[in-house]
Amino acid sequence: MYYGLYMSGAGAHAQSQHVEVLSNNLANADTVGFKRELSLLEARDSAAIERGTDFRGSRSANDIGGGIRFAATATDFSVGKFRETGNPTDLALVTPGTFFAVQRGKDQLLTRAGNFQLDVDGTLLTQENDPVLASDGSPIQIDPAIPWRVLPGGIIEQAGDSVEIGIFRPADLRSLKKIGQNYFAVQGQPPDPVEPEDRAIRGGFEELSAVNPVEEMVELIAASRNYEANIRLIQQHDQATSQLISRMLRV
Repeated sequence: MYYGLYMSGAGAHAQSQHVEVLSNNLANADTVGFKRELSLLEARDSAAIERGTDFRGSRSANDIGGGIRFAATATDFSVGKFRETGNPTDLALVTPGTFFAVQRGKDQLLTRAGNFQLDVDGTLLTQENDPVLASDGSPIQIDPAIPWRVLPGGIIEQAGDSVEIGIFRPADLRSLKKIGQNYFAVQGQPPDPVEPEDRAIRGGFEELSAVNPVEEMVELIAASRNYEANIRLIQQHDQATSQLISRMLRV
């Protein structure tokens, strides 16, 4: 009976974390360049198998499973839809798995959010006021008083001069860690510059969030119901335990 109580508790905890992930996705349904998170739930072995006193497939009372647990989250890097804004500082990356490079303090970070802006000095900045980097790692400078344009290959051209926007591709997308503000930090091998044929940029466009609100809401409702079902099982185990104790005391 207590084993069932623990399984229900573990299930409720896992579904609670799943609800948090889905809620965060929904909260960022309108965030430019946002990539949704996926919850990874896995089946647990029984306590005896986890302790090593039994094994899977033994067909004993211990080989009954141990419910589920929240293992981790994974990022879905699917490309979102593009929306035309007409703003020349809005840039959208066409090729999947590629990122803009930005500078925050001493760290070089990556982002897909290309809704940039210019400050009074002509520095191209993110919405968090962090400089957008060129391929050589220097901040991109644009003179707002002189006409400029973004060529399809990610080249900013102004008054006969040109600067190549820093676009990079990590060796393994799983090495990226979300750190907030739509930024990713690279863990391990530094990202490589993107080949010329993959430097496709759409100027005057922004990449929308990759979250589908309808799908997330449906999954959120299902996860909430699973959480409530586990809570009801906990309550039933608690009531059964209370009744058993009362009967034993009467005896």
